[in-house]
Amino acid sequence: MQLFDDGPFFDPDAPGAADADAVVEDAALSGTSASPPAYLSPSSASMYQQCPRRWRFRYIDRLPDPPGEAALTGTFAHRVLELLFQEPAAERTLVRARQLARDVWPETEGHPSYQALALDDAGARGFRWRGWLAIEGLWTVEDPALVQVKATERTVDTQVGDVPFRGVVDRLDYGAGGHGLVITDYKSGRAPTARYADSRLAQVLLYSAAIEASDGVRPSMARLVYLGQRVIDVMATDDVIRPVVDQLHSTWHAIKTDRETEEYTPKPGPLCAWCPYAARCDEGRAEILRRAELGLLPPTAPAVQALGLPIAS
Repeated sequence: MQLFDDGPFFDPDAPGAADADAVVEDAALSGTSASPPAYLSPSSASMYQQCPRRWRFRYIDRLPDPPGEAALTGTFAHRVLELLFQEPAAERTLVRARQLARDVWPETEGHPSYQALALDDAGARGFRWRGWLAIEGLWTVEDPALVQVKATERTVDTQVGDVPFRGVVDRLDYGAGGHGLVITDYKSGRAPTARYADSRLAQVLLYSAAIEASDGVRPSMARLVYLGQRVIDVMATDDVIRPVVDQLHSTWHAIKTDRETEEYTPKPGPLCAWCPYAARCDEGRAEILRRAELGLLPPTAPAVQALGLPIAS
């Protein structure tokens, strides 16, 4: 059976189409040490902004937060594209990408996080299809042979303002004609509507600020490449970078305050149904039950099984 070939399956609306970047970025933050993390990544900062209680469970208590199938699919696609863009420009073809996918697959298949999914044969084949079609989707939005790459999977460990910062940039490219730098970040989930596009750009704008702090040169543009869908980009000017740096500063100091007071006030809402710590959080559990009573809880939400809730017929 051929693992990676053409096929008619791609569902950008798949439940749990999560950001795979957290799987890579936070590996160093999720070790065995009981001490608080010494820096923020875009994903850890975003988690605190979403819910300080969840952040505490993850980064202070070090409770496991295993990546779901969608995030692992994205991680697989990221790895293949990383290797593809290390090839000479003329060799960045679909044929080469398929070869790389085959080479990378044993690494993914043998990883404990993938094994924990316990997929049957059909589920494993669906995983491979989704991974391949995310990879193939790159050609929908750009021609990789035309990209001038400076670095792939660039780790940035620096100070952004007064905040110790660490992140992993998918791609650092040269701009048109070799002038300037461009931050490029892949996304395998569904592209946001125009209403939410600005908030999704915060991550790549933080990377722009971090590259400037580390290298002394600010990228001129930041891009989110939604594989198989579209590109969202923004010029990396003071006007757009300053607010996200200010928010990072506010988040860092709010965390320091919570470490002193040990409050970590939760923010109950729709995402509680997808929180791996819902059973440990009274406020989150109450929010989930309230939504279930109102018929607002999707039957596919992980909390349905975690809390043993009846599934509406």
